Amino acid sequence: MGIPMTEKQVNLCAELMRLGFTQGNRMRLYGEEFEFLGGPIVVAENVVLVDATEKKSGQSRRICIPLPIVKMANRERTAA
Repeated sequence: MGIPMTEKQVNLCAELMRLGFTQGNRMRLYGEEFEFLGGPIVVAENVVLVDATEKKSGQSRRICIPLPIVKMANRERTAA
């Protein structure tokens, strides 16, 4: 059992999922193509991770969602 997320963190995760960071989706980040294994994991205010499989090697990794995307998700959420 983990630490419960705040409402702000839940809303951020929902917005990131709306942007495509959901299980089964594929995305190119950091010059690599990844398939996501789950949803976003909020670690700190501007640090959000996602578990993914690197398409080329098949290796599972936990990658950081780029800060500009996290900030954009925060802005879109507060603008709504």
